[in-house]
Amino acid sequence: MGVSFRQCNAKNDSFSQHVEVEGHCNHKAIVSAWKEACGSVAPSSMLIPPGTYMVFPPVDLIGPCKGPIQIKATGATMKAPPELKKFTTAYWISIRNVNKLTMIGGTYNGQGEQTWKQNLCPDGGPGPCPLPVNLQFNNITNSLLQHITSTDSKFFHMYITSCDNTRLDNITILSPPHSVNTDGIQIGRLSGDGIGIGSLGRREKEEPVQGIWIKNVTMKNTENGLRIKTWPTSFPGSVSDLHYEDITMDNVSLPIFIDQKFCPMNNCKNGTPSKVQISNVSYRNIRGTSATKVALKFDCSAGVPCKDVNVADINLTFKGPKGGPATSECANIKPKVVGKVVPSACPGLKVI
Repeated sequence: MGVSFRQCNAKNDSFSQHVEVEGHCNHKAIVSAWKEACGSVAPSSMLIPPGTYMVFPPVDLIGPCKGPIQIKATGATMKAPPELKKFTTAYWISIRNVNKLTMIGGTYNGQGEQTWKQNLCPDGGPGPCPLPVNLQFNNITNSLLQHITSTDSKFFHMYITSCDNTRLDNITILSPPHSVNTDGIQIGRLSGDGIGIGSLGRREKEEPVQGIWIKNVTMKNTENGLRIKTWPTSFPGSVSDLHYEDITMDNVSLPIFIDQKFCPMNNCKNGTPSKVQISNVSYRNIRGTSATKVALKFDCSAGVPCKDVNVADINLTFKGPKGGPATSECANIKPKVVGKVVPSACPGLKVI
């Protein structure tokens, strides 16, 4: 079964192919096509043809669906309105409660320039809260997200929560250097800058984060690369079975970072150590350049030190005007080192 995305001409309300549209017509067409495809017992697909579309109000695609479903948007560009005041939700496009989803192609442009220029809200984001992420996925299982581009999001690009056995393949995240708090891929309840896990431990009874593989990724000019962050003075929690492999860093400010003292705007009540246990984490074949001298930083909790962290075949060099080798900084961790690791991981277990 194939369900085509219908393009609505806002001027005469007729339907035609390859028309860049204004107004709210696209929202209705997307939701209508989704409902039809989602209701099919046989595998179904929703096609968004090549073209550029203004999509608003925010889109909520909700399952469960009766059978496997595909969203194909190769060659299509969706644009959010640039005005933050139009949003009353914390997302622009949300997909939830779906098993066997395949989402292929498409560029999702949040048009966030106006938002980045506004003042910071208490949690470190720009403008009034809530702030909309470009793409939100909740309770997605046995699924594939592939060849998707997210650009100029007002806030986080992709927010993934309560998902299981879901693969992200060939994802492109684009934001200019002056964008504010535009984390790339943030994972919750499975809970970034670059690719971030966290922040964790701020709320009671958070679900464990476990079983995540991140492979074949290139990161360019990001503030952080591979980051795990937890709050001090936190509730108990855990991060385990997390693996990074075959990652290329291009002028990334802090390529590898475990941050268990995450405290934006210094609003933590006191300095007691984080209670989130980080264990069984591996970094393998991570290569490229760091924009700062510290290319590898493990700042683990004094209360529950990181354990079973493996570092193998790392080659990160400092790319800066003053030159010199890249360095590492470590606290409350004894990583296992395999093969050649540059910079040397935690030489003498230097305390930071």
